[in-house]
Amino acid sequence: MFSKYAVQLFYVIILAISASASPLKTVDPRTRDLGTRSRHVSFNRWRGISSLDNFDNFYGVEDFCHAHVEQVIVKEQEVVCHAQAIEIIQQRLVVLQEMAKRIITETICEVETQTIVFSQFHGSLGLFQDDLRRRSGHLVGFDQNIVGHFGELFTADGTLTTHDLGFTGLDVGPNTVVVGGSNWNDNISPSSVDSAFFSAQGARLDL
Repeated sequence: MFSKYAVQLFYVIILAISASASPLKTVDPRTRDLGTRSRHVSFNRWRGISSLDNFDNFYGVEDFCHAHVEQVIVKEQEVVCHAQAIEIIQQRLVVLQEMAKRIITETICEVETQTIVFSQFHGSLGLFQDDLRRRSGHLVGFDQNIVGHFGELFTADGTLTTHDLGFTGLDVGPNTVVVGGSNWNDNISPSSVDSAFFSAQGARLDL
């Protein structure tokens, strides 16, 4: 019963999830100088920490937070957004926020690994901000196959599962659903969205 509820919850909030995370950088990493991008860091068993074995296999050693995702659109304009009261969205985002904390703290014991894994999660999620601003070259959407695994994260009594879900980060993108129904307008939205972005960043930094 818990798993069924969790799946329903996730589908309601998947489109708003990035509102709770700001990007680590506002510069699109796909446009960075190639010389800079070549100075990658491998985290496989970083500083001898065994819990980091095979870390780089998830996205690849040169793509720490999956900045180079390639989308394959499987549904476009068939799924549309349905506006909800803002507090309803905020509640669900906080649930996901606290769940991410739970996963990291319950399943990782080394604080160094916790820090690296969270940085990867935060960076990858933050890249969606550039999608929302139409600056990344990606369409705004989500991978339906990855979303479909959400119900596998918990047992019937609500404890976390630990089995392999059978995919890597490289599988994110090839089954992208693009959601229609937004108020995006090519003429006016770039400036209004930038205004929203910088106002939100100012509030976050308490400027």
